[in-house]
Amino acid sequence: MAQQVLMPKLGNSVETCIIIEWKKQEGEAVSVGDILCEAETDKATIEVESTAGGILLKKLYAVDDEVPVQVPLAIVGSEGEDISGMVSSTDGDDKDEIELSNDEGTVPVKEIVPEIEEKVPAKLGESGSVTISPRAKKLAEDLGISYKDINGTGPKGRIIERDLKSLSSGQQLLTPTASSAMASGNYAVPESGKGTGIGGRIRQEDLQTPAAGKTEYAEELTDFPGTFTEIPVRSIRKITAQRMLESISTTCQLTLHATAEASRLKEVRARFKSTNPDMGLSAVNINDLVLFAAAKTLANNSFVNSHFLGDKIIEFDNVHLGTAVDTERGLMVPVIKYAESLSLKELSIEAKRLAEACKTGKASPEELNGGTFTVTNLGAFGIDRFTPVLNIPQTAILGVGGIDLKPVGTEEGIQFIPHISLSLTFNHQAIDGAPAARFLNALAENIKNIDLLMLS
Repeated sequence: MAQQVLMPKLGNSVETCIIIEWKKQEGEAVSVGDILCEAETDKATIEVESTAGGILLKKLYAVDDEVPVQVPLAIVGSEGEDISGMVSSTDGDDKDEIELSNDEGTVPVKEIVPEIEEKVPAKLGESGSVTISPRAKKLAEDLGISYKDINGTGPKGRIIERDLKSLSSGQQLLTPTASSAMASGNYAVPESGKGTGIGGRIRQEDLQTPAAGKTEYAEELTDFPGTFTEIPVRSIRKITAQRMLESISTTCQLTLHATAEASRLKEVRARFKSTNPDMGLSAVNINDLVLFAAAKTLANNSFVNSHFLGDKIIEFDNVHLGTAVDTERGLMVPVIKYAESLSLKELSIEAKRLAEACKTGKASPEELNGGTFTVTNLGAFGIDRFTPVLNIPQTAILGVGGIDLKPVGTEEGIQFIPHISLSLTFNHQAIDGAPAARFLNALAENIKNIDLLMLS
């Protein structure tokens, strides 16, 4: 008997995954535990294993499709088995959303329920009937649209809700990548108006290059604006863009800038670099020292080591330090758990282990969740200072810039002393300016006296 394979649940914070590659194709034999596909969350790449054995009868989503967790993504069964009922029940626009309660709280999921079809008489002078789902019928009535003249894109020509939405907006059903390609003006939709995607959705490979039909004026401008590369916004970049917009639009962000004297910071780093490699300290770098200082300072300032949840603020006793990592797939933020309890050597080793896991795509969702404060360092890129964006629901994030000489008045006169740039962005809904300034000053003092902090 055919079985549905669900997109697995990956922690409390992951709601959807984007399919990046199918490892098995329709018609191939599949065993329990075989990798069906690779998918991306906003933070990691996962391998989705088959929970059923047999033949892969149907892939319910295509590459680049975003699939909610705990929703069927494939059907596995016996060769030649009739799965029309199962395919129809997983149609993208006819999933009814419900809420399931468990020990982790109330979680919105998609319940796959059979759609009760309703047959109505065909147009006058024609035989047969048209099939429409109840939700589509109600929407047609609300919009005042005659659904008897609509060609349905659901299974077996059934009219479903998205057909009505498409008709009312006058738009074809396009996947995100197809929409992006269409926006360039270099493609046209198929003459049939339908594609090979789920429910007739037009995918990028369905688009046609409109070689014919160019106007004389358009031919004169073929060299304008010149060659270009089109990069679809998807996977981590797409989700990062959504998160950044959500962060800016839902919080009141303010940034304070300061510098910390970095003479001892550089001295300690130089001493570590020259030590015997067997001591495990030669790899400790400036960023490790700043992370160490941040963790120790946060341990005494829990109001910054917190989450803002609208109607409440959660202050954490332990520091779970997020550290921004630049990867080929985009920005990732692994979390150093219980950072305040680690020695400098332990913190340095863990930071590098997590960074490598991110760069090789092996970081697990657990290693990328649960941060209480984030540090992002662009000093190595020659950036003096910048305004980091909050990693919500965290209430603060530290941006670290480069080390530059700063003129300082001393008893001996003006001296040029190295200082490192620090920028603290905080949510003014949760933290006031004066406490934020005191935290930043405390951090600067700890960095200035990093050698003493290591002994505390």
